Amino acid sequence: MEGLQQIGLPVVGILAVAALTFYAVKLREKSFENLNERWEDEDSDRARGFGPRNQLERRRKETKATKPPQCLF
Repeated sequence: MEGLQQIGLPVVGILAVAALTFYAVKLREKSFENLNERWEDEDSDRARGFGPRNQLERRRKETKATKPPQCLF
């Protein structure tokens, strides 16, 4: 019985660590997939003119168009 514990306990520990590693890798892959999808959505929004940068540029142009010219003197 003592010999079984000396061999069995490390084997169980190794299997537990392997299972945790497998779970962590799967979780990480899933988060990278979600991140890639989010980036692709932002890229397609920018291509259509809805990205944050395009909105900011559009607002600046509208503001410049509606502002009266300033006197330099």
